[in-house]
Amino acid sequence: MQPIISVRGLSKTYATGFQALKSIDLDIRRGEIFALLGPNGAGKTTLINIVCGIVNPSGGSVQVDGHDILRDFRGARSAIGLVPQELFTDAFESVWATVSFSRGLFGKPRDDAYVEKVLRELSLWDKRGDKIMTLSGGMKRRVMIAKALAHEPAVLFLDEPTAGVDVELRRDMWAMVRRLRESGVTIILTTHYIEEAEEMADRIGVIHKGALIVVEDKVTLMRKLGKKQLTLQLQQPLAAIPDALRAHPLELSTDGLELVYTFDTQTEQTGIAALLRRLTEHGIDFKSLQSSESSLEEIFVNLLRSRA
Repeated sequence: MQPIISVRGLSKTYATGFQALKSIDLDIRRGEIFALLGPNGAGKTTLINIVCGIVNPSGGSVQVDGHDILRDFRGARSAIGLVPQELFTDAFESVWATVSFSRGLFGKPRDDAYVEKVLRELSLWDKRGDKIMTLSGGMKRRVMIAKALAHEPAVLFLDEPTAGVDVELRRDMWAMVRRLRESGVTIILTTHYIEEAEEMADRIGVIHKGALIVVEDKVTLMRKLGKKQLTLQLQQPLAAIPDALRAHPLELSTDGLELVYTFDTQTEQTGIAALLRRLTEHGIDFKSLQSSESSLEEIFVNLLRSRA
């Protein structure tokens, strides 16, 4: 299937000489949720702003739904809804007026039923007559999303959409994102809440110092780069790991009551059975064991650490 967004050799160097993006190649699949992760200043927002036509690239090309962002800006931009980090709204306009106006900006005919549907889905219907300036920060964030959806875009960019919002709104927002994806909208999001990306995304991209260092299906990424650990609660504390067990990837807790065994998720043989036999041979008894595996956050941190 043809990607809905295709980025080739995209670069951006500012007048100061700072290179914000370095030859980015990226395809976004139609109908997926793609999470773009990276530390502050990595280039996430610059990449989004170029795709959305806000910032001019220094080199490379971008196509959105078959439209080149430079040669056919209007066609490309009409396919995109953008929710930026900052809250920009017309403070003296009502919720209804500002969302309806956003639809008209893209040349869409008036459709009160559609605007009502968007406002209801975002729990804004009861606020439709309120002026933006009277709304809470969370409600203003909802209005930004409603404006981005007003012209029925095929692609929705969410740049840190849950920054500074409460837990309830965050939960409502992700429920809405799932519904949008089910309706065929492609979602690209940046977030500092990596657990959100782990829960929501189909694929993960990590950008660091302007370079895209990994793009992978979430499950595959966690399988490839993740690690599993087995924690054994010992019956009696150990002063040190016996020499005969040092070939195993074991760590002993400071109190000597926990042994942590790390094993490769890619191999069929985990080595756990052999380890347990060796423990029994050396008279090391345990009262319980618990397995765990890396979170996406741990993988992300390790990726950045390896590139430092």
